[in-house]
Amino acid sequence: MPEPSLDLLMQMVQRVLDSQRETREDVREIKNRIGRLESEVANLHSFLAEQSIRLDRFGDRLERVERRLEIANR
Repeated sequence: MPEPSLDLLMQMVQRVLDSQRETREDVREIKNRIGRLESEVANLHSFLAEQSIRLDRFGDRLERVERRLEIANR
């Protein structure tokens, strides 16, 4: 086993720092991707709410048509 030296110690510290830098970059990328996912989920919720409103209006219109044609409650 090699004798511990300052150079060996510095190499080890540098490897740890490099690994830490890579981890920070990975975490930053993950945060960005999660942020985009959250935004897309919020947009999806908005879209679904709009569709629900449209379906409710469609149901109301269908009821009015049925009443006009006197086919409701038969």
